[in-house]
This record gives sequence, C-alpha cells and structure tokens, in this order.
Amino acid sequence: MTIFERLAAALHNDEPVALATRLDDVATGTKLIVDERGAHGDLGSTGLNATVEAEARALLTLGETALRTFGENGEPIPIAREARIFIQTFAPKPDMYIFGAIDFSRAMARIGKYLGYRVTVVDARPVFATAQRIPDADKVVVAWPDEFLSGARVDDRTAIIVLTHDVKFDLPLLRVALGTAAGYIGAMGSRRTHAARVDGLREAGVSEAALARISAPIGLDIGARTPEETAISIGSEIVALRAGRSGGRLRESSLPVHPQTSTASR
Repeated sequence: MTIFERLAAALHNDEPVALATRLDDVATGTKLIVDERGAHGDLGSTGLNATVEAEARALLTLGETALRTFGENGEPIPIAREARIFIQTFAPKPDMYIFGAIDFSRAMARIGKYLGYRVTVVDARPVFATAQRIPDADKVVVAWPDEFLSGARVDDRTAIIVLTHDVKFDLPLLRVALGTAAGYIGAMGSRRTHAARVDGLREAGVSEAALARISAPIGLDIGARTPEETAISIGSEIVALRAGRSGGRLRESSLPVHPQTSTASR
C-alpha cells in the first residue's frame, strides 16, 4: 500500500493520521505517514524518521498542524544541516460523552464544544434528553448509558462524564467505562455518593487500579457552585490531566506556562 493509499484509507475510516513532508533542499518532497498502525515512508535517515513520528503523534493528540526543524538525524537542534518538515494532521474531533441530561449537562456541552470535542449527551429518559434542552450538544441520545457506551467509539482522547447521580445508571456505566481506553472518566457527586459507588464497583469485581481512574468528586477545586462554574471546573481538570499538570495556580508553579509538545525548534 502506498503512502497516499494509506492516507486515503485512514481518512475514509475517520482514523487519526499525519503526513510529514520534507521541504528543505535535501530529499525535498519525501514523505512519512503516521497512523495507528505505525509509520511508513522515509525522510532521509532512521533517526529523523523516528523523531518526526514522535512529533507527529504529539501533534495528532492536539489536533495541530505545524512546520518543524530538526537536525539531519533527528536532533532537536540542527548541528550542521537542517531538515524542515511540514507535519499535517488529520484528526477527527475527540469524543466527549456526557451521561445525564440535566442543567449541568447543558453547561458542560457548551464547554466541551469550546474545548474542541464532539459532544454527545445520553439519558434514558426521553423527556429530558432533547436537543431543545441541550442545544450545544452535537447529538442527544435516548438510551441506557451502559448500553450506549458499549457500542460507542472510545479512545485515549475520549472524555466520559457521568452526571446521572443514580446508582442504577452509574454502576453499570462506570463498569463499561473502566473497560475502555478513555483518557478521562469523571463522576459527579459528593464524597459519600462516590464512596457508595466504589463499594458497589468493588463488589462487582472492579480492581483498585481501575477505580483509581475515576475522577470523583469531579473537577478542580475552584469553589464552583453553578452549572457554568462546575463545567469550567470539569473542563479545567480535563485540560490539566491531558497536559500532565496538577491544576494549581501558575503563580505557585515553576513549570513553563505553556507545555511543549517536544524540544524541536519552532
């Protein structure tokens, strides 16, 4: 399969893929494609191929396209001759699944859209799960949460947000969620509510390692009270975890303000 056939297949299947093209005077026009199966192509050296593959995967996570400059063998800073690589990403929007069509869901759908997610709100109660109540969602689905999630597309960019507050929904839903590769699983409720959930999940055989994946009580501690403030709190926690940050105040941190995707020169 050629590079362009591989690109076409990934786009047809709505899979994340990146195409790197060399633009400098050496090996101009050579390409490397990076997708879920690995990398294919040659930009001039094994080291450069490996470095560009890693950078392409970082850009795919962010959904960004960029021009990068490396050394001939993939060094972050060119020593003698530089390789200029244009990395174009084709990444479908990550999914955010919000379970429970309540006032908080309406605010969370809006924040999710701002963060670049394709937002789906799911509730088993048709009187609540309507597009009129949650206009910012890309889709509003009437379904049992665990049954919906069992057939949904989930990867490590997916955010699963449980706002149902009902054990008959929460326990089966969280069991399914913890069996996925979702990058974020959060559940609303008090510490007492979550302790009861955890007890139920333990009784169902869920491991401690899996239970530790649940962010509950959900969100960062910003003193949120309203649905809008709570949605900001949850969205901030998602961004912080994605960047590997704790979510504290920047003035009290020595880390760079903006996380770097790599050490490659811009």
